[in-house]
Amino acid sequence: MQLLLIKIGKAWNVLKRDGLLRGGKRVIKAFLGLFKGVQPGDILFISNGVGDSARYRTENVAEVLRMRGFTASVTVQDNPFLVSYAHDFSVFIFHRVLFTEKVQKFIEHIKEHQKTIIFETDDLVYDPVFLKDMDYYAKMNTWEKKLYEHGLGGEILADPFVEVATTTTSFLADKLSEKGKKVFIVKNTLSKKDMADAAAALQKVKKDPTLVRIAYFSGTPSHNKDFATITSVLEKILASHPEVRLVLAGPLDTEDRLNQRFAEQIERVPFASRPEHFRNIAEVDINLAPLEIGNPFCESKSELKWFEAGIVGVPTVATATRTFREAITDGVDGFVAATEEEWQEKLEKLITEKGFRIAMGEQARKTVLEKYTTENVSDTEYVNYLKEKL
Repeated sequence: MQLLLIKIGKAWNVLKRDGLLRGGKRVIKAFLGLFKGVQPGDILFISNGVGDSARYRTENVAEVLRMRGFTASVTVQDNPFLVSYAHDFSVFIFHRVLFTEKVQKFIEHIKEHQKTIIFETDDLVYDPVFLKDMDYYAKMNTWEKKLYEHGLGGEILADPFVEVATTTTSFLADKLSEKGKKVFIVKNTLSKKDMADAAAALQKVKKDPTLVRIAYFSGTPSHNKDFATITSVLEKILASHPEVRLVLAGPLDTEDRLNQRFAEQIERVPFASRPEHFRNIAEVDINLAPLEIGNPFCESKSELKWFEAGIVGVPTVATATRTFREAITDGVDGFVAATEEEWQEKLEKLITEKGFRIAMGEQARKTVLEKYTTENVSDTEYVNYLKEKL
């Protein structure tokens, strides 16, 4: 009952944010995910939903493992047949799973057969200590907050039976290691479908040569504070460059000083499907990836905003978090900025030097193709571990 009320709360917020048509499609997709067929095999991924996080951490990782010779399936924790799957797989990977009575029973069955459980996270939501640093938490409704009150999957991580965790960044790996777990960094990567969507976007892209379009793709309603860190910089850019357009995609509340003064230079883009998302990115000239420096939630974020832009040849300026500094070669396949002065300087260079901007985008695409696709990701240590468990 609790999980049902939580899901209703989340669905209501999606409908309010994205509208009846777009939001309704997302809710229906989540509902249909309950009944997706699961074939027995080596590895089962279990997630609490079907959004972008689940796509990257279950569907895309499963695609990687299938290429390595494993049989891998994906399901959601609401699947009515979940408990019966304890007999059908050797390894079970729990991603953002709420610890319900059904999940507890499922885990007990897995333990009885001495099979392997892996805890998987791409965020700090497993630990309620960090919720104060999560901007969107204060805006959640009562039932959404219940999803996080004990940490999302924190009970699973705390179980001594669970010896291994996987995650996206070295920052998160360090945090999980503090819990006494062996940790594998399994990077976010673009799937074959993503690559096809990106290629299609590149074929159709048409840019107005008289404009320079700078974009921020928020993805979720949790990035208002992140974007606010560069509001002052963007004010200066828009004031000094009338040819610049600021494209804001997805749910984002911006400050009045931007909305009122630069309304004619701001474009709003609603939530988009995956193919539309890549087309939207391909049509801009510069991608923004601001985060709050020093905020643990922000430090835990992966580099996906950079590589989603890179795959369509768009250069990114990102906050100099540990993750972005590890992923981006500054000045080559992207920019990292630690201060407002650096943001200003690096955006000015990309705006005024078109040839440099294009070259950086091309280099970003090259790096992404080499390191951030399901076909090319390096995962030897993790693959060898899984083979030992089969």
